[in-house]
Amino acid sequence: MQEDFRLIVDLVSVLAVAACGGLLASLLRQPVLLGYLMGGMIVGPAGLGVIKEVIQVETLAQFGVAFLLFALGVEFSFAELRKVKAIALGGGGLQIALTILFTVVVCGIIGTGEELPAKGVFLGAILSLSSTAVVLKCLMERNETETPHGQVMLGILVVQDLALGLMIAVLPALHQPGETIVMAVVTALLRLALFAGGAVVAGIWLIPPLLRILARTESRELFLLGVVTLCLGIALLTEHLGLSIEMGAFVAGLMISEVEYADQTLTYVEPVRDIFASLFFAAIGMLIDPVFLWKNLELILVLVALVFVGKFLIITPLVKLFRYPLKTALIAGLGLAQIGEFSFVLASEGQALGLVSRRVYLLILGTTAVTLMLTPFLLRLVPFLFNFAESIPWLQPYLEEIYPRDVSDNVPSKSHVVVCGYGRVGKNLVKLLQKHNFPVVVIDQSERRIQQLREEGVPYVIGNCVSLHVLETAGVNNAKGMAIALPDPMSTRLTLKRALELCPELDLVVRATHNKDIEVLYQLGAKEVVQPEFEASLEMANHLLTSLGFLSFVVEQEMKQIRNDHYLALRPEQTPLEVSRNLQKATRDLNRRWYTLPSGSPLIDMSLAEADIRYLTGASLMAIRRANGEEIDYPNGQTKLEEGDRLLVVGVSQEIAALEELAQGRVAVPRGNNALL
Repeated sequence: MQEDFRLIVDLVSVLAVAACGGLLASLLRQPVLLGYLMGGMIVGPAGLGVIKEVIQVETLAQFGVAFLLFALGVEFSFAELRKVKAIALGGGGLQIALTILFTVVVCGIIGTGEELPAKGVFLGAILSLSSTAVVLKCLMERNETETPHGQVMLGILVVQDLALGLMIAVLPALHQPGETIVMAVVTALLRLALFAGGAVVAGIWLIPPLLRILARTESRELFLLGVVTLCLGIALLTEHLGLSIEMGAFVAGLMISEVEYADQTLTYVEPVRDIFASLFFAAIGMLIDPVFLWKNLELILVLVALVFVGKFLIITPLVKLFRYPLKTALIAGLGLAQIGEFSFVLASEGQALGLVSRRVYLLILGTTAVTLMLTPFLLRLVPFLFNFAESIPWLQPYLEEIYPRDVSDNVPSKSHVVVCGYGRVGKNLVKLLQKHNFPVVVIDQSERRIQQLREEGVPYVIGNCVSLHVLETAGVNNAKGMAIALPDPMSTRLTLKRALELCPELDLVVRATHNKDIEVLYQLGAKEVVQPEFEASLEMANHLLTSLGFLSFVVEQEMKQIRNDHYLALRPEQTPLEVSRNLQKATRDLNRRWYTLPSGSPLIDMSLAEADIRYLTGASLMAIRRANGEEIDYPNGQTKLEEGDRLLVVGVSQEIAALEELAQGRVAVPRGNNALL
């Protein structure tokens, strides 16, 4: 076969197996890059042997590395870094330094040889990086990017991504002899500093005018061509200066990141980046020997365990050191315990420079792939782990932020409104309440938002809304009402439940992030649940229907009825199985239990409004399973209890014990009680 045609066949083969592998990984809810690795492994020389000349594919795959780092530089945001600058710069920097130091020490203990310090630094750099793609995807799926642990993880990840450029610049210096390695690193850093100075000058005076000229042509092709040429041109310049192509691509992205055309650049480059990145990861897969992995599976699993435990033990204390609650520190430690996808870039460079043998290189690849595969499962297990831990009484004080970290001097003592969360919704709510001279107190744990509250003179309590002690400090017991505007569904449900433990008759309004949370929040005791997207639809419909000639009071009545029906008319229809599945998923982070109603219970034949279980016991009834197998999810006040019913109840152990006493007739049930469940 002709050489040029052979290259085309190889490229088509690699892209095809990468697409198939990525699709399979996506269907299995795994990171797609694992699919690319598997695809490359299958068609590579150690697999089916479809591709024998790996060098040609590897050459083209270098474009993937360059575009990956270029896009990383463009996406880098100093504004996002400033939000969590303390934990990001301090914690992230310390985490990288401690990981490298720990690895150097371990390498020194278990090995011999003059090059050990260099190898230790190299391996430590690889281990210090976590996966931005995997962690961010998991946080977005759970809507936790704005939570304290989400912000901590993203802040540390930003610093790790920024450190990648520095690692790539220093990497060639590690190949120097042991006695000159320090001088080589210093020389590399000086060279990098000089190049960075030139890049800053170009980024201010040269790049913006060039991008404006390209943008004025209004040609997508010309703009993309110019940006790609700029990226690869700077990458070649850094290679000529003794730095790496990857470093040049990253700096090129940083030069564009603060220009007004950054978003447009990223939009145009992303498709090119994704294609070449898949080619890069598939090329890495072609270098993996599945027989080697199978023969060394036990060793790889041991290395995976060491990586998870080691990084967890480094990150968790660091986050706690920066005065975050233990729960936040534990979640951040678990979430960042894997090895990131950019470690493949470092590993590939290290092998090319001879810093590690092929055996160690393959062990690195195998360990990294397994940690990436396990991370989504580990993060999904976090709610179950904390649910179990919080059921153990002696562990509760350690997992919760028991006491508020700070309280303003002007916190009202009674007849006020407590607002949980000072994001966009919370901030607007406080403005409207203050406009009517109504006293408010805000609970938040973001230092940035607390500083805003100090400047505006708004009473505040710094702490976790989920904590009973923090809620007590905010005066929930004597409040007129409470609004929960938290971004995290799990924290929203727990805050609602615990606020009602303190004050069962509290007027509670809650923001529902997803429509599937609406019924759960009502069932837990919210008086009003607001879903922002549905509210926007109602207000737009209200305006249009009124302007089209419908009577305004008729339209208002219709909108009110939709709200009273919990937006049922706007929600997508669900089968009973889907409703049950969503209910189980929503309550898994709460202390739930199926309780069988005893024979002869005084609650039998009573409606839930008459029994008023939540008011009398504190427990919330989420579902009823009849003796005939029928299941009633989210029962209303008119639902009657029957002989043999099994009740899905949510509550702490004391509340469930109180329900048992009520159901067994040890406590008198007040008759004629018209309170709703």
